[in-house]
Amino acid sequence: MNFVNSQRLWLLLAVAVLLVVYVVIQRRRGAYALRFSDTSLIDAVAPKRPGWRRHVVALTFLAVIATLVAAFAGPTTEREIPRERAVVILTIDTSLSMGSQDVDPTRIEGAKAAARAFLADAPPGIDVGLVSFDEAPIVEVPPTADRAAVVAAIDALELGPFTNTGDAISVSISTLERTLSTLEFSPDGAPPAIVVLLSDGEPTVGRPIETAIAEALRAKIAVSTVALGTPDGEVTIEDPDAPGTFITVAVPVDEASLQLIAEQTGGSFFATASAEELAQVYRDIGTAIGFETIDEDVTDWFVGAALVLALLTSALSLAWFQRLP
Repeated sequence: MNFVNSQRLWLLLAVAVLLVVYVVIQRRRGAYALRFSDTSLIDAVAPKRPGWRRHVVALTFLAVIATLVAAFAGPTTEREIPRERAVVILTIDTSLSMGSQDVDPTRIEGAKAAARAFLADAPPGIDVGLVSFDEAPIVEVPPTADRAAVVAAIDALELGPFTNTGDAISVSISTLERTLSTLEFSPDGAPPAIVVLLSDGEPTVGRPIETAIAEALRAKIAVSTVALGTPDGEVTIEDPDAPGTFITVAVPVDEASLQLIAEQTGGSFFATASAEELAQVYRDIGTAIGFETIDEDVTDWFVGAALVLALLTSALSLAWFQRLP
């Protein structure tokens, strides 16, 4: 709970002073109570009324004042609402190492399933594009509201040699810039745009990631990264020196380069070793991108509460003392 004019809450000190004064008066009242020589006259002159009732009425009256002070301070509460517009590029590594089975069933199949779940859960206001990369990046689908087209492209992804992370980031950034240039912006400015890069290994070809990071900074586009896999990943590939024979190659996940990309560009870094965790990561990213937090005015709640307390105070006073407070 926040307050637009929090300085007005100092008026609650006046409520506290009233409470202190009330307590002092009640104690003095007890100290100066009349003493009757004939106690049998007490019931006739001052019929017994439980003292706690007048305290209840007084406290509810003070609660009315305190609630009105809170309303006067402009209370607000945070609420998440779907963004009207956002643009996301899913950039997925399709190098041969993504065929490792250390993620069930394989890294690439886990990535595909998580991407499909992301598309299913993302708010309608998010346009999503797909870039794949191994030896070279490919814009499979430019950012679009057509989720079926993106899903079809995800399903069709195939593995290839090498890992060209630097060029993949560069192509993703330029694709986002072209998309943003065609959009009509709201008075609040351009919609949020982000690259979500999923990979498992360090770059092997292409431009240095430092160059790609510089491009992201120039474009003011964050790159969030997801490292998928375990240190024990392996993949069986054809021996380049002996065609027709196959060898097993260790493909441990490389988190360092992906973490550097996220930190340098203002994105978020995630490391995961299972398809289930990856799906949760994508859900979290979708929520962060697709929703924004606003301060919602809840003054009416406090005014309503004060009204209810005022009516309760009046009803109790009439029932117990036959007068309004």
